[in-house]
Amino acid sequence: MDAPIGHFDEATPAPDCLDELIGPVADAVRNWPGSVPADQIIYVETDPQWADTAVFVEHYGRELLERSANCVVVAGKRGGETTLAACVVLSTTRVDVNGVVRRQLGARKASFAAMDTATGETGMEYGGITPLGLPGDWPVLVDSAVVDLPYVLVGSGRRRGKLLVPGKAFAEIPGAVVLEGLGVAV
Repeated sequence: MDAPIGHFDEATPAPDCLDELIGPVADAVRNWPGSVPADQIIYVETDPQWADTAVFVEHYGRELLERSANCVVVAGKRGGETTLAACVVLSTTRVDVNGVVRRQLGARKASFAAMDTATGETGMEYGGITPLGLPGDWPVLVDSAVVDLPYVLVGSGRRRGKLLVPGKAFAEIPGAVVLEGLGVAV
């Protein structure tokens, strides 16, 4: 099958290659609750040697720069309590941690989670964190610009491989909250 975006050697509906995905991501695909059919979530094999954004888009397609999203883990703190959440924004933007995220989480202070916290709590590899398969009690904050795209390239839970996900599916991830202005221009 041809990938809906980018130039990849192979593209496979995620339900047909669950063995390529880490456990929590495979479970999320297997139990996908959204109205977008799970077979529209596509897995593409990628080589970690081309992981750097500039090299990645040169190798897999320049249009991916405008159609890629980053998923980052943030920590909101208030009164000794810490709330972990995921933020999904276009890769051409940065997460408004001190504004939109802090207010949405009702936190006094918000920051990016430490790498070992992000990987330990998600079970995913750093640089490959995806909003599919996150802990069920986490808020998943999604910038509205991500939802507006026909397809978005995002991590697969590991550094090798990516997912191509219909934009509107991000709004259907359990715990998802779509927000205007979550991603701000770099």
